[in-house]
Amino acid sequence: MNIQKHMRCINKVKLSIIIATVLSLSACGGSDDDTSGEGYVKLYNTVKNSPAIYLTVDEDFSTSDDDIEVTYSGVPYGSSSSNKTVKKGNYFYELAWQDGDSTDSSDLSVVYEDGLQISDDAIHLIVISEDILAPSVTTYDIDIIDDDDDITYDRFNFRLLNMYADSVSIDVYLSQADETFNEADFIGQYAYQELSVNQKLDQDDYIFYFTTAGSSEILFQSNDISFSYSAQYVMAIRENTGVGTSPYMLDKMSSSSIESFIDVDSEAQFNAYNAISQHALLPEYQGTFSLYINGIDDSSEIEDLSIGALSEPVVLAKGDYSLDMTITDEGALLLKNHLLSLEENSHKTAFFYLDEVEVDDDNDGDVDENGDGIVDEIRLDVHSLVVSNSSRSSIYDHEIKMVNLVDSSEFGAFTIYFVRNDETIDTAFYKKAVSFADSELLYLNNNTYQVYVVAKDNSSDIILNAFELILDEESKEQFMIVEVDETQPTGYKVSLFDQTL
Repeated sequence: MNIQKHMRCINKVKLSIIIATVLSLSACGGSDDDTSGEGYVKLYNTVKNSPAIYLTVDEDFSTSDDDIEVTYSGVPYGSSSSNKTVKKGNYFYELAWQDGDSTDSSDLSVVYEDGLQISDDAIHLIVISEDILAPSVTTYDIDIIDDDDDITYDRFNFRLLNMYADSVSIDVYLSQADETFNEADFIGQYAYQELSVNQKLDQDDYIFYFTTAGSSEILFQSNDISFSYSAQYVMAIRENTGVGTSPYMLDKMSSSSIESFIDVDSEAQFNAYNAISQHALLPEYQGTFSLYINGIDDSSEIEDLSIGALSEPVVLAKGDYSLDMTITDEGALLLKNHLLSLEENSHKTAFFYLDEVEVDDDNDGDVDENGDGIVDEIRLDVHSLVVSNSSRSSIYDHEIKMVNLVDSSEFGAFTIYFVRNDETIDTAFYKKAVSFADSELLYLNNNTYQVYVVAKDNSSDIILNAFELILDEESKEQFMIVEVDETQPTGYKVSLFDQTL
């Protein structure tokens, strides 16, 4: 038994003793026999280096036949669960992450456990924050508001929750969508982990503004946020982990969903990856290209990018851009007016590649008019695949985003297998099929994997590439690019590089 599992067993014994003590005290002092009614439990994950966190609620972790014993779906960083209905009473709960293939509570790795009292008609918001190695967990009891006096249902309720750890208090202002900061009302000043009292406003579209305490310098301004239902919201401030310079993000939590808002003026970034191989039909291309962004200036934003290379990130304002690609010193165009769309706070990578197209000028479906068994004409097209980079920084699991740039007439897709020490390709738990000019992703726990890229040619399975992948707490989110490479023994290569900055 490993140390963590051993400690978990000891803690469960402790919990059993606590339960017995609580029951004994209740018997001596008397208790409320009315167990009717129900409340809600909700989990909000603000630990940026965490994987998805699972919440388990149980009457007694030492037994397996409780009336209430449930593990809810995992909550990734920056997300919250919906309100989960729980019968009124005293419980214990665990917060844990999935370190294996099973999501059963007994198989999860526990990071925190405590008692929980579910009250009638109240939301018990559990917030995990700071560092997954030493998490801070705070529980907020929020009464369900019965708006009997709002007979027209034209108002909404909200509270502010400050979960931005690296700051002094934050001042929050609010204006209507057609107003500016000059017209904004001061909502309040909130310290870290402070939850405000409830406030009521008319249903409408609003803009939130954040400044440091006592300052008038705007550090965050949201886009218009719509409040169109007579509902109860928690507006939570947390750290921005994207590429924009504003330190803040704002999460709008309702009973069933969460919506995130970033600073309206957040910048964006993009990289370019050169997967354009040299080709007999493209003799002027010598293995490098330059990218120009129309409307920015006359110089190239990315200069002489070689085959198999990833550019440095280019920082731009949010917006839609037109790209031109040149491939010679004389400025010969290979691509013109290619659209690149960048949302605020986003980081994207554009993979540029060649596609061989069989020409059918008369559109009769026959590309071998003379019947010699050879396609009459091949045309080369340059395309791009734009993929969003991850902003995760989990230390226990990592996002692997697989990109297929293999244009083959023999197979249109391949499967990538991540094989652990006690598995084979046939039994591998982690695997994903990826079609040409497409991307797929998997989340892999820290481990050593033998990776196999396998394509099917008729009934045969062909290994296009094989290599070892080691993931640990220092690993970053990864791009895995599969390309044709005639210099390799198999004719294919796999490139790996970090998604995150």
